[in-house]
Amino acid sequence: MSRRSLTLLKNLARNANGSGFQTRSVTYMPRPGDGAPRAVTLIPGDGIGPLVTNAVEQVMEAMHAPIFFEKYDVHGEMSRVPPEVMESIRKNKVCLKGGLKTPVGGGVSSLNVQLRKELDLFASLVNCFNLPGLPTRHENVDIVVIRENTEGEYAGLEHEVVPGVVESLKVITKFCSERIAKYAFEYAYLNNRKKVTAVHKANIMKLADGLFLESCREVAKKYPSITYNEIIVDNCCMQLVAKPEQFDVMVTPNLYGNLVANTAAGIAGGTGVMPGGNVGADHAVFEQGASAGNVGKDKIVLENKANPVALLLSSAMMLRHLQFPSFADRLETAVKKVIAEGKCRTKDLGGTSTTQEVVDAVIAKLD
Repeated sequence: MSRRSLTLLKNLARNANGSGFQTRSVTYMPRPGDGAPRAVTLIPGDGIGPLVTNAVEQVMEAMHAPIFFEKYDVHGEMSRVPPEVMESIRKNKVCLKGGLKTPVGGGVSSLNVQLRKELDLFASLVNCFNLPGLPTRHENVDIVVIRENTEGEYAGLEHEVVPGVVESLKVITKFCSERIAKYAFEYAYLNNRKKVTAVHKANIMKLADGLFLESCREVAKKYPSITYNEIIVDNCCMQLVAKPEQFDVMVTPNLYGNLVANTAAGIAGGTGVMPGGNVGADHAVFEQGASAGNVGKDKIVLENKANPVALLLSSAMMLRHLQFPSFADRLETAVKKVIAEGKCRTKDLGGTSTTQEVVDAVIAKLD
């Protein structure tokens, strides 16, 4: 065989396995004006929040992303989110935030819950998935937890009946249950997901969780191409730690979703790498997907060792939401390259890197 023929065969083989093709997908055709810079409300928040939001600011500047931030100081001990902040979010439609510390027991109510209720951010979405190069106990984990965000136990309807007896009301409505079920199935349909699992405790709370299930079943009938099943929440937690790869999209009432999302995040690599957001009909707030956990750990802040990966990936979600897909792809690819390389990792991922070192590594990997 001639040398020229051998070269041609090698080129064909390289093309066959994909390495010879351009990685760029079919082009995204923007509408006129889509490239205009967009304003985004930025709330650094408490604890590690300023560190990780600053990380996002640096990466966005390095990418020359078509967004600019309107920054506001909001802290968990405030009684309410300041009116000017709410006005900014309503005007911009999109917000990026760090964690806001919520007092345990007495004190002010959660500002996170206030934001969700006032802006009607009825759907919380957390994507828990394995990152290449990050060792975990389970492989092939790619779970999306979609949680109803406005009612349930988070309705905050509590009162003392008599001294020593407190009543806390769990509110479930057909309207909100149908709305979150529709969002979950629509998400699955648009993202080529194959299964939606409803998480419940209807064996005990027969009316409240029964209504939630009834709503999910009605919506499921409209999506025959998507498999629908149900699981009791305690069994769900056991199955998550045993065989998480069986789950695809999960739809839950408010409290269960918080527990399930944090469990799934821990299985897939930790809360420091899981992106998420909250969305309603008109507004979206992007933040670390699972519970910040280390918001109040002053040592992490003093040592500048907070993990910025979760919020960087949440920012990629935000860029897609704003219809800047190429910037989202560049950011996500750079973060994944840094994780896969394994040289720059914060303590929660088994490394010793600082927040700034991770940021510098991500910026260096931007295409």
